[in-house]
Amino acid sequence: MKKQERSYSNEWRDFFGGEVRKRRPPRNLEHGLQSAFVRCFRLKYPSMVHNLFAVPNGGYRTKTTAANMKAEGQLSGVSDLIFLKRKGKCGALCLEAKNKGNYQSPTQKEWQKRIESDGFKYAIFHSVEEGMQIVEDYLNLPDDE
Repeated sequence: MKKQERSYSNEWRDFFGGEVRKRRPPRNLEHGLQSAFVRCFRLKYPSMVHNLFAVPNGGYRTKTTAANMKAEGQLSGVSDLIFLKRKGKCGALCLEAKNKGNYQSPTQKEWQKRIESDGFKYAIFHSVEEGMQIVEDYLNLPDDE
């Protein structure tokens, strides 16, 4: 059976330059960086795999899914990764993956400000090496007695 082609008015086709273009899927620019960092972390710190987790705040969702996640407590601006490990006076390290040339959104900056005022560490990394150095520095903080 032949697939039936949708017919569009000439005005519609003219508006789109003679053809109807499909919507381009959203790109997750930091996906590769974050994935590589998590792989490296898990290889270096296998006993702490359970301490580092991603916050699913990005990506394409239907309106219904987005509404459900918001009702369940999702917040805009939350860091990409949370490392739950008490070091010094900090209870956690929040990590944000950013490719070079990409910057925090205003909501991310606001969340960072609030979370740091609550005594948590927050850091942005632009490479796997930089992210691993941040974790290592955090783990080298003296333990709070």
